[in-house]
Amino acid sequence: MAADPRFHPAGPPLTLAEAAAIAGGELRGGDPARSVATVGPLREAGPQAISFLDNRRYAAELEATAAAAVVLRGAFLDRVPAGTAAIVTDNPYLGFARIAARLHPRPAPRPGTHPTAFVDPAARIGDGCEIGPFAVIAAGAEVGPGCILGPHAVVGEGVVLGEDCRIGAHASLSHCIAGRGVVLLPGARIGQDGFGFAVGPGGRFETMPQLGRVMLGDFVEIGANSCIDRGSQGDTVIGPGTRIDNLVQIAHNVRTGHSCVIVAQVGISGSAILGHGVQLGGQAGVVGHVTLGDGAKAGAQAGITGDVPAGTDVLGSPALPARETRRMVAALKRLGTRDGSG
Repeated sequence: MAADPRFHPAGPPLTLAEAAAIAGGELRGGDPARSVATVGPLREAGPQAISFLDNRRYAAELEATAAAAVVLRGAFLDRVPAGTAAIVTDNPYLGFARIAARLHPRPAPRPGTHPTAFVDPAARIGDGCEIGPFAVIAAGAEVGPGCILGPHAVVGEGVVLGEDCRIGAHASLSHCIAGRGVVLLPGARIGQDGFGFAVGPGGRFETMPQLGRVMLGDFVEIGANSCIDRGSQGDTVIGPGTRIDNLVQIAHNVRTGHSCVIVAQVGISGSAILGHGVQLGGQAGVVGHVTLGDGAKAGAQAGITGDVPAGTDVLGSPALPARETRRMVAALKRLGTRDGSG
């Protein structure tokens, strides 16, 4: 079905010619002036919708679609049904994403401060911000132009948000400097104490002061209920463009490069360093004080206990190069078969 307008308001419709230009593709077999108003999956898209195909296993659904147009690779042109146009591109998913973002743009800020919100007189608020119910902006905080703060969002003392940031309901920031376009989904916690303590006489734990900050680069996005601790002595740094999924824990003094992808339930221990473009699959764990080189990738539930060279894919726990892990698993299967037959 098309996007529900109660939750995803539609922007202006597009002609197929405009949609093809946005996708960086070539229109084949359709009227360039035909308009579309929404997007949808192949099997549910109607004559006012655009869909896409980026996986061969859904080719049968392409043949039966009623969509006005489908964004796809040229290899699937012969399977496009009559009455449906094709927008041909080498990257259908990206092209479709750009069309979807134009047809259903994210809501613009509704400038103003809800009467139940609290904004300290010593805070600085940029033009055009939307500050929702019960939101709190503390003394010395700076909120850039065009930001949106959801209900019960908290921006702590001295926190800086760049322009066009979006802070979801019940998310909170302290000890944080954020660039522009940063997104926190509901419940994210940024800048709280790291897990640091010394052991005193009699085994009593004494807290190590956490005196650093969290630095969020431009266009970082952080999922719901994820936590990023501030640095202990230095800073915790999340590089520009990095995407962090829901329920992720990032400890003090971790540093990531730009454009990293950190999937749900990942845990990264203190002072680990991730290079540019590192990808961590769901539930992967990284011990402290290790380095993952640029472009390293870890599969789901990988247990990373040592440095990973740049460009290396690792699997398993303890994590080993992917090819080695697959050989070990295959050998274990063969051993189990032999033992069972004996």
